[in-house]
Amino acid sequence: MAHIEKQAGELQEKLIAVNRVSKTVKGGRIFSFTALTVVGDGNGRVGFGYGKAREVPAAIQKAMEKARRNMMNVALNSGTLQHPVKGAHTGSRVFMQPASEGTGIIAGGAMRAVLEVAGCITYWLKLMVLQTRSTWFVQLSTLWQI
Repeated sequence: MAHIEKQAGELQEKLIAVNRVSKTVKGGRIFSFTALTVVGDGNGRVGFGYGKAREVPAAIQKAMEKARRNMMNVALNSGTLQHPVKGAHTGSRVFMQPASEGTGIIAGGAMRAVLEVAGCITYWLKLMVLQTRSTWFVQLSTLWQI
């Protein structure tokens, strides 16, 4: 469900997930939406944002703004990672390894979107999560722990 756009500032934006949440009150249910997005320039700068609002477009806009504010650098070497990396956060663990040229992208989920907008074109990634904690936000938090 990844959606990509090119902005005037040459930033790539990907929408990773949109989630509908509800709050039950005396009068019924109140629905709101959350959006998780990733923004990158393709040259090693990447950021992710999480936005909440009553409408889907507003949630996506808030998430994009937060992603632009939270950008950080990823060390790249010829379109791949410079060295193997391990990280952990709550119930998830991630192992990323540089790949030789021509291997392509071996990853899935939110991690794939993050590394694509960062400019990685060849890498290998293994994500190990508990079934109950396999949320998009936990996957991205794991990446940020690295």
